[in-house]
Amino acid sequence: MLADLPFTLASLRKAYAGGVSPEAVIAEAFRRLEAIDDPGIFIHEAREAARAEAKALGKPDGRPLWGIPYAVKDNIDVAGMPTTAACPDFAYDADEDAFVVAQLRAAGAICVGKANLDQFATGLVGVRTPYPVPRNAIDPEIVPGGSSSGSAVAVARGIVCFSLGTDTAGSGRVPAALNSIVGLKPTLGLLSSAGMVPACRTLDTISIFSLTAADAWEVLEACAEYDPADVWSRKLAAPKRSPLPPFLQIAVPDAASLETFGDTAQEEHFRSTIANLRTRGAVVHEIDFTPFYDAAKMLYEGAWVAERTAAVGSRLAEAPETLHPTTRAIVEPGQVLSAVDAFEGIYRLKELRRDCEALLAGIDLICVPTVPCFVTMEEIEADPIGPNSRLGTYTNFVNLLDLCGIAVPTGARFDKRPGSLTILARAGDDARAAALAACVEQGPLGATGWPRPAAPSPESEAGRDEIAVAVCGAHMSGLPLNHELTSRGARFLKSSRTAADYRFYALAGGPPERPGLVCTGDGSGASIGVEIWAMPRDTFGGFMAGIPEPLCIGTLTLEDGSTVKGFLCEARAAGNAAEITKLGSWRNYLKDREKAGNDAGLGEAAE
Repeated sequence: MLADLPFTLASLRKAYAGGVSPEAVIAEAFRRLEAIDDPGIFIHEAREAARAEAKALGKPDGRPLWGIPYAVKDNIDVAGMPTTAACPDFAYDADEDAFVVAQLRAAGAICVGKANLDQFATGLVGVRTPYPVPRNAIDPEIVPGGSSSGSAVAVARGIVCFSLGTDTAGSGRVPAALNSIVGLKPTLGLLSSAGMVPACRTLDTISIFSLTAADAWEVLEACAEYDPADVWSRKLAAPKRSPLPPFLQIAVPDAASLETFGDTAQEEHFRSTIANLRTRGAVVHEIDFTPFYDAAKMLYEGAWVAERTAAVGSRLAEAPETLHPTTRAIVEPGQVLSAVDAFEGIYRLKELRRDCEALLAGIDLICVPTVPCFVTMEEIEADPIGPNSRLGTYTNFVNLLDLCGIAVPTGARFDKRPGSLTILARAGDDARAAALAACVEQGPLGATGWPRPAAPSPESEAGRDEIAVAVCGAHMSGLPLNHELTSRGARFLKSSRTAADYRFYALAGGPPERPGLVCTGDGSGASIGVEIWAMPRDTFGGFMAGIPEPLCIGTLTLEDGSTVKGFLCEARAAGNAAEITKLGSWRNYLKDREKAGNDAGLGEAAE
């Protein structure tokens, strides 16, 4: 029966392959909405339009989102539907789709309606709306989270497969955490903002809610395209799946700076999640999170408040009564901020960015609790501002620092409330964050009770448009030159070893130190540890051009007899180098050298 059909991409595709019609799926979506009886989820239901689109699809045609039902936050335009931004006096009928909506329509997805939100996307609680407030899908005593409240609840309830939200201060992540779903906040500019009502134009991005990290990533792939008509769109590399490298370097707040506002269950659950990452090989670095918190404060205590005031426009002066009281209280202070305040804010943020970059040197990803604690409906009624600010502890700084991120459920805490982890990465590193998200997500799908499907196995071979490259030294994961691979879109495939035909040397010079792999051709060498990476063909030439002599790219034979392109060294360089063949790998050499240095230090101390 369709009532038992999980609305995930895999399940819906299987159902369609078995003969289920898109019209039946759309009918089931609205049946579920009626059964839930929550009038706060949607501001506009597009029943007839969705049915008509489903009927017009015909037979499956191979499009990636064919027949997939989704919802759109009501500050994003959908042609033929009203856009309100949760302000009835602001409402207008959209003549055309937002750029991202147009991409989704072209991919075959069907919009079932416009979802509720905190007015003008100002808030993290989801209750700042003149319409009925959506009920949290997990626990109605907890706020639904905002500003993308309806979008998150619609996914958590299984009404739609995915939804669009927006994210300025955390609106695409906080509701995900509070409703136990996935919230993907892409790099700023990766998704076009054309057709979206702005909150803070320099910081806004459309975001994606789904039940699984894999689904969120597929939706991103379907709608991420450069938009030359949008001045905020950036020419970033198209998102591609990216298996995780070994020895992943992860930063987390240290014990002194981890903030949960007394929620011991949240702290315990976060520590347990990070401990699990350690057991899976991640290298965890505890850092002082103070600079990140200082950046977060600037979003609502600095000149960026004036950007929200600008988004509201003349409404504050001409029709202030049309604004939600809390929204009005937040944006009014922006009227007295000056250009001097704005520039001073920019200067201060630049300083904080530098501080944060220094803390993240050598780090691949940041892991934080998505929210530090929970906020109840009773608490937010008593204090509309304070609890909302607390929810932004780990989200407010992200767009200011040009990071991307994804929030994923991590199973229930000991008190049964939903756990959630946010994985953050540098701009453009969306794939790496999403890859880790797929590894750590746990628990049932939202509030549906459906079990979570097993994570898909990562591809372990180079694709048609990629070249497999073996690296044996400073280009390996976590080492100084690894960025020369990742910045060109390379992805880790696997660890391996060469055939026993190679001698290994620590070359003179540096930094960074480099090894030399020399082929003997007579079986007199040893098997040396390497990493295999897949590099896009269109970036391989530029990579080769930067390789200095006596190194070069040649053909290596692996221990299984297969061959791969990889680093080799001219034999003439071995004369001035230290042979390290017996150590078997560059990492073993680094460890051996470090141990020797420590032993020497102990000897000196003893003298």
